[in-house]
Amino acid sequence: MAIINELKLSKDLIRFPSVTPKDAGAIKFLSKKLKKLGFNCKILEFKGKGSKPIKNLYARIGKKKPNLCYAGHTDVVPPGNLKDWTVNPFKPTVKKNHLIGRGANDMKSSIACFTAAVSKFLQRNKNLSGSISFLITGDEEGFAINGTKKVVDYLKMKNEKIDFCIVGEPTNPNKLGEMIKIGRRGSISGTIIISGSQGHVAYPHLSNNPINTLLKICKKLKEQKLDKGNKNFQPSNLELTSINVDNKATNVIPARAKAQFNIRFNNLHTSSSLKKKINSIVKNLSNKNKCKFKIDFHVSGESFLTKPNKTIYMARNIIKKITKITPVFSTTGGTSDARFIRKISPCLEFGLVNKTMHRVDECVPLKDLKNLSKIYLRILEDYFK
Repeated sequence: MAIINELKLSKDLIRFPSVTPKDAGAIKFLSKKLKKLGFNCKILEFKGKGSKPIKNLYARIGKKKPNLCYAGHTDVVPPGNLKDWTVNPFKPTVKKNHLIGRGANDMKSSIACFTAAVSKFLQRNKNLSGSISFLITGDEEGFAINGTKKVVDYLKMKNEKIDFCIVGEPTNPNKLGEMIKIGRRGSISGTIIISGSQGHVAYPHLSNNPINTLLKICKKLKEQKLDKGNKNFQPSNLELTSINVDNKATNVIPARAKAQFNIRFNNLHTSSSLKKKINSIVKNLSNKNKCKFKIDFHVSGESFLTKPNKTIYMARNIIKKITKITPVFSTTGGTSDARFIRKISPCLEFGLVNKTMHRVDECVPLKDLKNLSKIYLRILEDYFK
């Protein structure tokens, strides 16, 4: 069995321009690599009405319990203006001991590090007393409709059990070893449409300007103190992301006005409780100002927390030993695919430094690649002791 090198595999994966929803061959390539290590690989393609088809991979070696799973994504965000990069984002380059390329830390290199760790572990442990699996999606950076969410449904249908999952998202703000994610805030987005009545600006009494009502609603929403946070979560926050009136005439009161918002919420709320709160505010102010309203909600995920257990503390001790930093347990940041996986397995998130994710010249120090691979290897060794 060949030992996989994390730097070489990182470069190989970065070469695929797998900008969501395009796979560009990345999933098939990784599947071939894992098959050579002895994994049983299944490429799962899901599609839905109004959404692009997405390739995903579930690979497993071993049939016994426990099943330790690694989860990640091969899709990346667009590179933006290529002229702003010092290298071609899909031609990985090493400069000043850093690997540069789109996906270098979010998160193709993390996949490479775990694959390299597994190759070393399997060479040393011919008789695996358990199972190792990979859950890899091509739809994390997009709408996440045909990715991990549907793979989890598939695994549930197949009675496939996962005992613990490591999600390889970049979790560290500045240095490898600073932070383990043990939960995430929920995310709910909303679009509010207020309808008044159109008219001439010189005769405002003959119209009902929806902008006035919408501004009152926005002000009220921003004044809401949702909570003060708790020991595991920062305070929930509502942010207005757009106010739009499709009106090019300066002498016409419009008939409609629209606003969009997003709430990142902790475990003191649910999406249902927040919907009720928003609905109540919008309804009261619309009725008071004799306007009609419509609200469309989209829930990306509920908040969740994995209570630190033996495996999480074991991982923290390994990270501390290799990086000389004691990682903090955190729930900060945006959403991740852990919001789907936590329905079937406890999980932690630990990966590279997220400083350059989604940016021009996204990069990772070569030293971090080696150390992350070491951390993943030690976790495998201690988990299957």
